[in-house]
Amino acid sequence: MAAFDTTRTTYGSTGLFGRIGIAFYAAASAVVSWNDARMSKKTLNALSDRELADIGLSRGDIEDISAGKPVF
Repeated sequence: MAAFDTTRTTYGSTGLFGRIGIAFYAAASAVVSWNDARMSKKTLNALSDRELADIGLSRGDIEDISAGKPVF
């Protein structure tokens, strides 16, 4: 007579290919985040001081904003 264990769950175990996929997703996500911060910084630096003041920012706020930190 054979026994079949149905109490064992596989939830959360991803295997080798799942771990590779997770690592690839994490790397791609980091690249996308870096590029978003770079483009935000480039765009804000292209604005004049007057334009930055119109939206309530200064040159010193650009680094914080591109890093995702709150300014206020």
